[in-house]
Amino acid sequence: MNLKSMQIKITHIALWCKDLDTMKAFYETFFGCISSEMYHNSKNQFTSYFLDFSSGIRLELMSSPLHVVSFPAERLGWAHLALSVGSEDAVIDMIETLRCAGVTIAGEPRTTGDGYFESVIVDPEGNQIEITI
Repeated sequence: MNLKSMQIKITHIALWCKDLDTMKAFYETFFGCISSEMYHNSKNQFTSYFLDFSSGIRLELMSSPLHVVSFPAERLGWAHLALSVGSEDAVIDMIETLRCAGVTIAGEPRTTGDGYFESVIVDPEGNQIEITI
């Protein structure tokens, strides 16, 4: 099998959450996600939602009282989720909409040293989201 010739794409990203409903509402409200029905596995005490973005990628929000989550200030693993909105004006407009809604803006719109135009927000559970072109 030639791995380089395979067409690999990310289908979904999974995120452990403390409050599934708050997180689901955040992504539906600000990013237009469409949510699946809640999945519940009573044996494993696991619940989740799949949220569909218009681009086709999905975000799985997961919760379980058996999953003890500790978030130190510095941790290894995923650093952020980056979402493209198409243009610098769209980035600025989205950030102003989020700011007016009380969402934490962790980084104002700017061009980074590596040439990206972006801004950074924080979701209700402290996960960083880059809003970019």
